[in-house]
Amino acid sequence: MKLQQMKNGLRWWRMGITFVFMTFAFVHLSPDFSAQQRSKDPIPLGLPADTWDYYVPRNNLQTGAKIELGRTLFFDARLSADGTVSCATCHKPELAFTDGKVVAEGIAGKLGPRNSPTLLNALFYPGQFWDGRADSLEDQAIQPLTNPLEMGNPSYEAVVARLRQLPEYRDAFERVFNKPITIDLVGKAISAYERTLVSGDSPFDRFVAGDQNAISEMAKRGFAVFRGKARCSRCHTFNDALPLFSDFNYHNTGVAMNHPRFEKLARQVFDVAETDRAKAVIDRLAAEEGGPELGRILVSYQILDLGSFRTPSLRNIALTAPYFHDGSARTLADVVKFYNQGGRQNINREWDLNSLALTEDEQRDLVAFLESLTGIVPGVENKLAERR
Repeated sequence: MKLQQMKNGLRWWRMGITFVFMTFAFVHLSPDFSAQQRSKDPIPLGLPADTWDYYVPRNNLQTGAKIELGRTLFFDARLSADGTVSCATCHKPELAFTDGKVVAEGIAGKLGPRNSPTLLNALFYPGQFWDGRADSLEDQAIQPLTNPLEMGNPSYEAVVARLRQLPEYRDAFERVFNKPITIDLVGKAISAYERTLVSGDSPFDRFVAGDQNAISEMAKRGFAVFRGKARCSRCHTFNDALPLFSDFNYHNTGVAMNHPRFEKLARQVFDVAETDRAKAVIDRLAAEEGGPELGRILVSYQILDLGSFRTPSLRNIALTAPYFHDGSARTLADVVKFYNQGGRQNINREWDLNSLALTEDEQRDLVAFLESLTGIVPGVENKLAERR
């Protein structure tokens, strides 16, 4: 009971902090700073313009040249140790900046432990990756470079040394930053490009804006189910201040139980949670088979984060299968079925995640609503519009 009270308190505290933080981001932006940051492209319907401006850091302002340098780096496989993997390998524009695979695949066909999340609207997230281990897009952009299962470089220095051997990059970094190449500048350039990957103007956005014919009757019924009986909006928040269908938080819904070793690992963590051995034990278990399934606790070391993963945005969700952090749900119908059954019970599952008792028709309506959240994707509008 004590643990449950702690979880409830932390949940509401996090929601409050997130709401205040995001409301400030959406509403209380300095006009001068806003004008300085404004993109050449219009902000798509459904995403307030101030969101773009607030999430461009003052120490990494957007310029056309910087964005183009970041785009070039994003698609360049020479950033990987063997020259076969680029950022776009796992984040393909034609797949809504995912890869369509169960888990990410890096150099030499090595498989990572988690599904590749979309980069669309990633600039709005206060934490990056499924476990929030990166606080910024700049940090997110460079971490895969030295991950042995992703781009496999032995060090950041090795990446910089390779880029400095290429005249086109030496010249470009001097033009954009007036400095020689460093790993921090690599991160700034790639993240500048990633901040242009803003997606909105979905049929649902047009419906909210007043076009009653923008979505089907099924989708309208599904929206009612989403907000009501299915309780999806508990985590997938949608309102004027938070329009991304996410609470930006981390939750244990039982997906980690798909791994056969999760329960055993979780109990080992639970047993030492209140001792001075907790951090050492968590770090050790992280390296074991199934260790990544421990989730956010690997970053926070807080027992309430055991088995928890980030709430993904539902925008463009119909384009980013398979689903969940482990890619275990093949279709949106599978996702709905999982939650209709109440997720999977485990030692730290969300306390109010129970069976929903949705009918087959309600489940289909809910999927139709989720499909109505597919928006315009930068650079590949025509390809993806056909799939909406």
